[in-house]
Amino acid sequence: MVSSPVLKVNADHTCTKAIVEKLVEDLLSHTLEILRTTTAELRLLTKLNAKNRRVISDCGAISLLVNLLNSTDTQVQENAVTALVNLSIDNNCKIILAQANAIEALIHVLQTGSPEAKENSAATLGSLSVCEDNQVNIGRSGAIGPLVDLLRDGTPRGKKDAATALFNLSLLSENKAKIVEAGSIKHLVKLMDPAAGMVEKAVVVLANVASIDEGRIEIVREGGIPLLVDAVELGSARAKEYAAAALLWLCAISSRFCIMAIREGAVPPLVALSQSGTARAKEKARALLGCFSRNKLV
Repeated sequence: MVSSPVLKVNADHTCTKAIVEKLVEDLLSHTLEILRTTTAELRLLTKLNAKNRRVISDCGAISLLVNLLNSTDTQVQENAVTALVNLSIDNNCKIILAQANAIEALIHVLQTGSPEAKENSAATLGSLSVCEDNQVNIGRSGAIGPLVDLLRDGTPRGKKDAATALFNLSLLSENKAKIVEAGSIKHLVKLMDPAAGMVEKAVVVLANVASIDEGRIEIVREGGIPLLVDAVELGSARAKEYAAAALLWLCAISSRFCIMAIREGAVPPLVALSQSGTARAKEKARALLGCFSRNKLV
């Protein structure tokens, strides 16, 4: 067994370079118990503060932790991916993670890991995908399918982490069709049920993919219009804004979709939103009401 320098770190509230260097050295061990203990200690250290994260990164831990994502030991893999999600908070660490080919290893965890490991893998991808270059690389690396699988089958937290990653990825035009083709719309519409506690997480992705034909077709096919109308009326401020944006994408290209939205009672909540929502929500609500008017539906 290795000693536990984290206990000393916790007591002193400092993380010396020497302690971290010893932990990083132990990441190269072939002894399972040492790997379990070392990754657990690094997992804790990365959670404590930004200073620890910088020192751990500077000591070269990231590439070694990425390698351990391929471990067949559940505990080692969980500790490694949790340490990496904590490290990914730091912008410089995001760059190092991408350079260490973390994306492919994170996809492996999404496909094979424990529920906790999958959650943290999706969360790490979500953190990385705030950068446009990573949005490209993640989308082209085959991550979207496993993220949609997690959206369907994951724990509540896993579903939220998957939705966050998919939202970031959907900001890039080339990823939108991939997200639709992976079968996400059915699951996103299902998660629009308030009982799922994910209305806002789901609707922001739907609004982004509603900007392409394939997305609009699937949203309507999966019964999304009534739930979007409900979100305009009952959702959070952000959910109302994105629901109105999604409906505008739908209704601007089809009077049939306008009629469907009106039949679901869209006009009163849109009028209210046009008067009291966020600036962007007011803009979308007014544009949508104008669309109804131009089609002589109101």
